[in-house]
Amino acid sequence: MILLQLSAGQGPIECCYAVGLALKTIEKQCRENNINLNLVEAISAAKQGCFKSAIVQLDSEQDDSAKQLAESWQGALLWVCQSKFRPKHKRKNWFFSGQMYEVNEAKLDNTVKFQTCRASGAGGQHVNTTDSAVRAVHTETGISVRVESERSQHANKRLAKALLFQKLEESKLQQMTQQEKARWQQHWDVQRGNPVKTFKGERFVLSN
Repeated sequence: MILLQLSAGQGPIECCYAVGLALKTIEKQCRENNINLNLVEAISAAKQGCFKSAIVQLDSEQDDSAKQLAESWQGALLWVCQSKFRPKHKRKNWFFSGQMYEVNEAKLDNTVKFQTCRASGAGGQHVNTTDSAVRAVHTETGISVRVESERSQHANKRLAKALLFQKLEESKLQQMTQQEKARWQQHWDVQRGNPVKTFKGERFVLSN
């Protein structure tokens, strides 16, 4: 399983908008390359089409195209454009980032306990009468997630594994020592000056 996380970090609304534009670009690339894309999680910002972060799951049946696409988005990313939210703002460089995760599903399954439960909310008779929702619990840490966005239990199980893996990665980052966090921040600061992709203008056109 390949996961790609896009993040605006602590950046302003323009960085969050760049994440939204990047998601649309990735969706187009997936269609062109026969890659299946599922939105695992999206944290919206204050404006429509803007996201503080988003996680997508990429799958390709016959080759490594999903991994290659995710890798091409990994690192610091730059959008160069006049802000549509603050037209008089002098700044035009908006940084965001991409991070790829390759999940060993078999290894993860050995430490995860799955529970099925009745889905809630809108969805008609099918949702109300089937145990399609899935709760995944990491037995070693107690971290858990619940997913009911898909109609099938199998689809919710896959999304639950993806989301749980991301939560475990976030937990590891939070448990870093101050020295480790300082090194991580230094690495990020260096990356900001060397974007792996640069997009320009309102049409979000790739320029490198």
